[in-house]
Amino acid sequence: MYDYSKLLGIMKEQNITQETLAKSIGVSETTLNKKLNNNSQFKQDEMIAILNILGINISCISSIFFNH
Repeated sequence: MYDYSKLLGIMKEQNITQETLAKSIGVSETTLNKKLNNNSQFKQDEMIAILNILGINISCISSIFFNH
């Protein structure tokens, strides 16, 4: 299981809702919620898109998406 609390914290800091982020990366809010709750995995292109939307350097990908 991965811990997405850092991602959720950044979203909260930037006032980005799951609905907004889901639309921005081209998935439903339900799909994004499943991914954030470890019921589905993020695809590589989704991870990169999320980092771009949040203005986070791709070098931080492991600390955002691969924390256990």
